[in-house]
Amino acid sequence: MGKEMIFIFGGAYQGKLDYALKNYDLTEKDVHHCDMESMVLNFDRKVIDNLDRFVLACIKEDVNAKECLEDNIDKLRDKIIICDDISQGVVPMDKTERAWREATSRCMTYLGQEADEVIRIFCGIGSKIK
Repeated sequence: MGKEMIFIFGGAYQGKLDYALKNYDLTEKDVHHCDMESMVLNFDRKVIDNLDRFVLACIKEDVNAKECLEDNIDKLRDKIIICDDISQGVVPMDKTERAWREATSRCMTYLGQEADEVIRIFCGIGSKIK
């Protein structure tokens, strides 16, 4: 795999990470898993998984997640970035959850524009949309 950014998104538990590992000959050792309590992105790993959790950590600290991605875009140019699409369904009543949904959508839009490839996963099947 060359130096290209690949953005993979889809609903929860749709097989996004499995798709990336299988199709790009990677292992779990290549994956950084974001969590909801930390704004850390490990750029030493090939895959950044659960970007939506990174966004929530940023929301909790009143940090603009999209600006963080913009500031580090050169470090993301050779990564596979995986994000749950949380933009569908009923708009949450909770203010923090609404902010998270909006910020995640803005990050997804930005990464979709910047990525060399964009793949949507549904039922474990990837559809290349860019």
